[in-house]
Amino acid sequence: MSERIAAKVLLLIGDEAEITTANRGASDPERVPVERLVEETGIPRENLAGASVTAIVEGGELVRFEA
Repeated sequence: MSERIAAKVLLLIGDEAEITTANRGASDPERVPVERLVEETGIPRENLAGASVTAIVEGGELVRFEA
């Protein structure tokens, strides 16, 4: 069963984005490939930092992102 949670892209570091959720705060963000976020959300790389997205969680893992 999947769950939808709010997520925020804090910043981009090279080819990775740091993502915060209710489960992972700014002191321990999730790292996700930027290319994956662009592909799944349609948000251009230059607009990702600071973007609010929806994360789909299954089994405790972020499996997909939506804008």
